[in-house]
Amino acid sequence: MKHQDLIFSNDVASHLDALVEKYNPSKLFILVDKNTRELVLPILVNESKTASNASVITIEAGDTNKNIESLMLIWSQLVEGGATRKSMLINLGGGVVTDIGGFAGATFKRGIRFVNIPTTLLSAVDAAVGGKTGINFHGFKNEIGAFCEAEAVIISTRFLSTLSNEELLSGYAEMLKHGLISNVDTYNRLIAQDVTNIDAEQMLLLLQESVLVKKHIVEEDPTEKGIRRALNLGHTAGHAFESLALHRKSPIPHGYAVAWGLVVELVLSHMQLKFPSNELSRLATYIYENYGAFHITCDDYPSLIEFMRHDKKNDSANEINFTMLKNVGDIHIDCIATEEDIKTALDIYRDFMHI
Repeated sequence: MKHQDLIFSNDVASHLDALVEKYNPSKLFILVDKNTRELVLPILVNESKTASNASVITIEAGDTNKNIESLMLIWSQLVEGGATRKSMLINLGGGVVTDIGGFAGATFKRGIRFVNIPTTLLSAVDAAVGGKTGINFHGFKNEIGAFCEAEAVIISTRFLSTLSNEELLSGYAEMLKHGLISNVDTYNRLIAQDVTNIDAEQMLLLLQESVLVKKHIVEEDPTEKGIRRALNLGHTAGHAFESLALHRKSPIPHGYAVAWGLVVELVLSHMQLKFPSNELSRLATYIYENYGAFHITCDDYPSLIEFMRHDKKNDSANEINFTMLKNVGDIHIDCIATEEDIKTALDIYRDFMHI
């Protein structure tokens, strides 16, 4: 996998201009959704000498629009805009924009250069880095996609002031996950923060530390054959919660799903590997106080387990694969849980979440 430039700076425009000058694309395109077109694009166009000359492609906002129809719209507008293999696509937005924009860039004319400028905390710490691109399909999260690194990712906290507390918390769940799989000091720093009341420079430092945890794992295992599966902590259960929410036609933020998934999977970690009960309780309390609860009943268990069976990490349809922890930083990948274990973990999740 090619080298990816990670740029941590709140001077986004000058770094974008330098990248465009370096690669000298035949034509520049900027992909946004309707939210970033209104809230972020004007700032970038005002400050960047290259952004003002770009062709803008706009998709609808929200995870329900990370689909084949939006992808076809992007491809069509690249064709109509005269894009060639030497063109460049700037993905300016949250995880939906960087996921679908990365997949469009990876597949258009078998691949054009693209740069990610994440505008949400979630996309900065998760979606924009690591080369996973894709769309949702047939009701399943990220069912179609490809591994393809952005040429560069410009990570800043410059645009976080445009975000709601919900969006900040959604990104912070992925940072908590990175803390859990790295070390006690990093995790303790994160769980002590009030993410809704933190200044931009301090957040940039926390964000840089968190992204580098992911970067080092991705470099060791770019296509998720081994240790990269550590990054899936919270995601097997979390993606099932997301899929159930989509089925209910009431989508939930990805980071919230991961937060609730972390509780389920640390319960499984306690059951199988004796993850410390005091740390489990501390995390569950933090999640409940900051994220509330995703409401499920016993009647939802079969659907949730079926969604987990479709998870891409499973080696067979008969086994459900989890990343678990023996302790903070002590990672065990490819752990198998039975249906009965999962049901028990969901019962305990409901107790922690006061359901």
